[in-house]
Amino acid sequence: MMRREFMQLAAATPLLFSMNPARSSRAPGDHWRSFELTYTVDLAAQKNNGQLWLPLPEDAGDYQRVISVAWGAAPEHAAMTWDADYRAPMFAARLAPTDTARQLVVTTTVATRNRSRAPASRHPLTPEIARYLEPTANMPVDGIVATTSAQIVRGITDPDARAQAIYNWVVDNTFRKPTVRGCGLGNIKFMLETGDLGGKCADINSLFVGLARAAGLPAREMYGVRVAESALFKTLGRAGDISKAHHCRAEYFSPRHGWVAVDPADVRKVVLEEKLPLNDPRVVALRERLFGYWEMNWVGLNTARDFELAPPAREPLPYLMYPYAEFGDTRLDGREPDQFDFKLTSHELTHHG
Repeated sequence: MMRREFMQLAAATPLLFSMNPARSSRAPGDHWRSFELTYTVDLAAQKNNGQLWLPLPEDAGDYQRVISVAWGAAPEHAAMTWDADYRAPMFAARLAPTDTARQLVVTTTVATRNRSRAPASRHPLTPEIARYLEPTANMPVDGIVATTSAQIVRGITDPDARAQAIYNWVVDNTFRKPTVRGCGLGNIKFMLETGDLGGKCADINSLFVGLARAAGLPAREMYGVRVAESALFKTLGRAGDISKAHHCRAEYFSPRHGWVAVDPADVRKVVLEEKLPLNDPRVVALRERLFGYWEMNWVGLNTARDFELAPPAREPLPYLMYPYAEFGDTRLDGREPDQFDFKLTSHELTHHG
């Protein structure tokens, strides 16, 4: 991208470029780390008209800031866009058979720091937050979801205690199923009706979110990707080639603490991949820590669920965490990178004090 084009993009998107992470204030805690994430996409095999969408990071709370977005040679109709509902940022490119730029490179630079639960204060419920009580196509909050949630939180009135009870139930009753494609779909009604509570992060953490919403707690997934090694467990990190390192997390809204990070799916991931029982002291400690904490060796992309891309695809997607493209009747789904010639890499740039 030429400098002039980049500056126009920056001016049009001030939230993405306004904060220098090194200057952000916060109670004593973790340092900022900066990462360069690079998509390399080869669409030379696709000769028809088509459309490509790449999810991009977004600013989030006081723990993630996007510093820059840039790309090199690209089709004429390539731009940074946002969906109309969730404002999920994405790179979108429309390709015609005459376009010669069919190898695209899109780079983002983002800074993160570990996220802990905020000190107790007063956090009012706004309309923007209350929307995360609503059902979506794959996440109903009535029927078996409501019945299960009511059983879990029966007799519990405190919002944070309700969230803790749901978190514990999800950790105790789900399991990671390695045969699930990508991160799963998060069809929680199907999971509960069949009794098959196995899945991956988009299944397990979506189950937490749906049960929380049914219990009157605003909650949402955040879709993202691991970008560095973990200080907690080897299996919770990835660096370099992160094309298969996507990971969905969850959070709920507390009237005391605001948005609170949780990740029951990573507890189940450690149980399976580290071959540890749920009552192992290391798993017990991780389980306690991941209620209210995200290790930010991970970059969040968006919280969009069952939504229309921008520009629209042929039908809504359950989420946008992977690259996605349509060429005629051919769909390229990043959940199957062996069938979609793309690569996503992470390179850590520096630590900020």
